[in-house]
Amino acid sequence: MTPVYRPPRETDFARFPASTPIVIDNGASTFRIGWAGEAEPRLAFRNIVQRPRHRSSGETVTVIGDADPALMKYFDCTRTSIRSPFDDDVVFQFEYMEYILDYGFDRLGATSEVDHPILMTECECNPSFSRARMSELLFETYGVPSVAFGIDDAFSYKYNQKLGNCGEDGLAISCEFGTCHVVPFLKGQPVLGACCRTNVGGSHITDFLRQLLSLKYPYHAASVSWDKAEELKKEHCYVAHDYMSELQIFKNNKEEAEEKTRYWQLPWVPPPKDEPPSEEELARKAAIKEKSGQRLRDMAAAKRSQKIEGLEKKLSELEDIMEQLDDSDEIEETAILSRTGYLSQQEVKSDILKVTQSLRKAKGESNGNEENADASGADKYPLVSVPDEMLTPEQLKEKKKQILLKTTTEGRIRAKQRRAEEAALREKQEEERRTENPELYFDELRARYLELSEKVDQRKRQKVNGNNNSSGAVGRGERLNAAQKERMRLLTTAAFDRGKGEDTFGMRDEDWLVYNKMSKENEEDNDGDDDESELARIASKIQEVDPTFVNQHEAAEPAADPHKVRPLTAEDFKIAIGTERFRCPEVLFQPGMIGVDQAGIDEMVSISLRRLVEDESVKERLCQSILVTGGSSLFPGMIPRLEAGIRQFRPYLTPLKLVRASDPILDAWRGAAAFAASREFARQTFTLEDYREHGESLFHRYNIVYTL
Repeated sequence: MTPVYRPPRETDFARFPASTPIVIDNGASTFRIGWAGEAEPRLAFRNIVQRPRHRSSGETVTVIGDADPALMKYFDCTRTSIRSPFDDDVVFQFEYMEYILDYGFDRLGATSEVDHPILMTECECNPSFSRARMSELLFETYGVPSVAFGIDDAFSYKYNQKLGNCGEDGLAISCEFGTCHVVPFLKGQPVLGACCRTNVGGSHITDFLRQLLSLKYPYHAASVSWDKAEELKKEHCYVAHDYMSELQIFKNNKEEAEEKTRYWQLPWVPPPKDEPPSEEELARKAAIKEKSGQRLRDMAAAKRSQKIEGLEKKLSELEDIMEQLDDSDEIEETAILSRTGYLSQQEVKSDILKVTQSLRKAKGESNGNEENADASGADKYPLVSVPDEMLTPEQLKEKKKQILLKTTTEGRIRAKQRRAEEAALREKQEEERRTENPELYFDELRARYLELSEKVDQRKRQKVNGNNNSSGAVGRGERLNAAQKERMRLLTTAAFDRGKGEDTFGMRDEDWLVYNKMSKENEEDNDGDDDESELARIASKIQEVDPTFVNQHEAAEPAADPHKVRPLTAEDFKIAIGTERFRCPEVLFQPGMIGVDQAGIDEMVSISLRRLVEDESVKERLCQSILVTGGSSLFPGMIPRLEAGIRQFRPYLTPLKLVRASDPILDAWRGAAAFAASREFARQTFTLEDYREHGESLFHRYNIVYTL
């Protein structure tokens, strides 16, 4: 990137007499200011303004031109952006223009008032209001005695005419920062009525290049800044002689395309290589691991001892309660149970058994034989064996719950045993059928597989699409079968009754019948899982007979491979600039590529010539002296492409001569400096009194005569 240059303040401002004009080339890209008669401008900086805020003090500062990144880190630039006083080469933000003029005059050495005549360049056919506002700014703010405005392309053409690069009659093609112009010259003066303009210039090329690279490398979009795109444009872009043929080269000829491709390597630091750890490192890690493990073991031992201590204390309290119950009569027993919070002596024994088992488990001892385990299972429901006459109403309610839970548990155990017996019997019968008739057995497995497969697929389709829904909108109720809908109705009814008042569900016997029914329906919901397990079992049986058989349900959902992350290399941080090299400058000839419905610079020459009223011989003479100027004319291949494009709009074998300006960037300022140093300059200016007398109408007829 071009280093940031902050121009020093000039010290010889007082040496120049008040009659020496100051020349300003007010370009949309660069602001140049210097003294008339000199060969180079004293100052040149970007015509932009920033107003960031200081991070610590909060003070807003004004930064003109390029900013030093080392200093800008102390400012908050998130709430500001780079501003330009120009819009399509016309000054319209005079607040920013004043900041730029302040900086320019200060760097030139002016202290209070400028008190020197000013010659300022402008674009072709600059609006009168822009001239008027600029004149007011120069007269009232800086005390300028007189002002003159001139076209930058005309100064460049006259300067190159003086050098012998072009004739008195000719054309000037200016490819500038924001626009492109074609101006015909007759007898050394521009014919403004025949000039042509297109609102496409170098800034559009830079924006287009930045957009293309950001879309091509979205993960490096932050690196492709506008300044970097401008640098890449100046270094690598060129104008193709034939745009479509150049595209075909990049499409078909890989070797030639590789030669024309340029690469931009972004900063990249290779990851550190994984070296095998040394023996000392391994020993150190092992010691740390052992130390951590010992600390965890000590913590676990302390926690286990604390738990054992708590369980022993609780067991001692329960044994004391049990001794008190054994030594007391019925009345004292009821009082002890009420005081300790137990309902019966059986519940105390059940807690003693549970605490004993937990204590043995904490100490790492065995929990006893199978008889103790059976007794533990029986003590889960201590109120089942107690007669109803000995229980309170709350205990009767708890007894019903325990009976239901015990019955349900025993039923599940018996059902599990029954299923195991049925599975063993089915295996035995299948083995007998397989031995008797293997072919018939295999056909039956096939038929059973197809039946279960269709059943499972239908259940999956119902879950996704519903039962009878043609609209495509699927609700939960449409994915439920009849049994599931009945269960949902029972749950909803129970919740609705509960909301009306006291929760009495479970007080009546029919409530537990409803609960039992819902539990059974809940078991019916698992029929789909049983079908899928049976389908997998049958598929394995078929694969034993036919190894080539593939289970469709297993193949439909293969296990996804884990995403592997590839380590980044230098190639991932390399940006290739291929077709972008000539595609971006092509917008000067085809503005429609960026959505601008205007003519290209080659067609603009034909339009400008058609606007002239002179005969064809004069137009031929103009085409023999075409000067190409402006920063965008420096692209390689610009002159041959322009000549080929202009020939398409001119008669056959018409002579053409195109020449690039001696310095397309500085010739406008040098021509203006030479004009300001001539004797004719004083007669071309206007003063504050002239402006106050005529007002804005002064600029409707104001045009200088260009002589060097």
